[in-house]
Amino acid sequence: MMPRWLRSLWSTATGRFAVIAVGVIALVALISLFWTPFNPLEAAVRNRWAPPSWPHLLGTDGTGRDILSLIMAGARTTVFVSVGSGIVATVVGIALAALGALTFRWMRETVAVLVDILIAFPVLIIAMMISSVWGGSLWVVIWAVGIGFGVNIARVTRPELRRVQKSDFVLAGRASGLTTSQNLVRHLLPNVAPVFIVQLSWSMAVAVLAEAGLSYLGFGASVTEPSWGILLADLQRYIGIHPLSVVWPGLAITITVLSLNLLGDALREATDPTLQHRSAEIPTPAVVA
Repeated sequence: MMPRWLRSLWSTATGRFAVIAVGVIALVALISLFWTPFNPLEAAVRNRWAPPSWPHLLGTDGTGRDILSLIMAGARTTVFVSVGSGIVATVVGIALAALGALTFRWMRETVAVLVDILIAFPVLIIAMMISSVWGGSLWVVIWAVGIGFGVNIARVTRPELRRVQKSDFVLAGRASGLTTSQNLVRHLLPNVAPVFIVQLSWSMAVAVLAEAGLSYLGFGASVTEPSWGILLADLQRYIGIHPLSVVWPGLAITITVLSLNLLGDALREATDPTLQHRSAEIPTPAVVA
């Protein structure tokens, strides 16, 4: 049987759009591992700047590369960065939130100060600083975005852990002999999961935007890796001559970021009982005959 929060997510137009769009992007990234219409990195000078037509459905760029194939391969890079940064943000966020909520007072205060310091630095600046030392790569983007948004997740999750820690079932588990780590896994994390999942979906949306922006500036993916940001940087120089070619990578970035943001909003509404209760109390306007 479908869980209640999933039924609530699917019942709204925003939730359905977000789930379908994110699913299509993930499917395109998976398909691009095995098949693309053309080799995304193979140049064909004779076909340069071909208009959208068969067999180049979205046209070609200045070196004759198929734009549809580049966008499909770029989806693979986008999914890799968003999932990778999400995993890093999960580990960093849970670790900092647990240290800031379940340990001794001096440790909690130290973590709180550390989170306040780290959250003051924009993620893009951190990534550019790391790239200047280690060189630009997707791994730099993953670690920079993951750590940056892991701090955000910790800041939001920490007070929720402190609140749930005072619940009767947590105290009962502690009285029954459960250790702090066992209580964290069995009781605390499941009860803060809605807040955590929402923050994670939003951080993945910003990870997509950060990867595209850093690749556009030359601090992200290398030129040998397909990326929407690199494709946008290559095509924007010819926007006055071939404006339609710039639309496709920009549209792909926009739809992906919008879908993940809408998914976060829909998840918040589907998993927050106070919002559900509030919406149920809103009276239906009477229809005047």
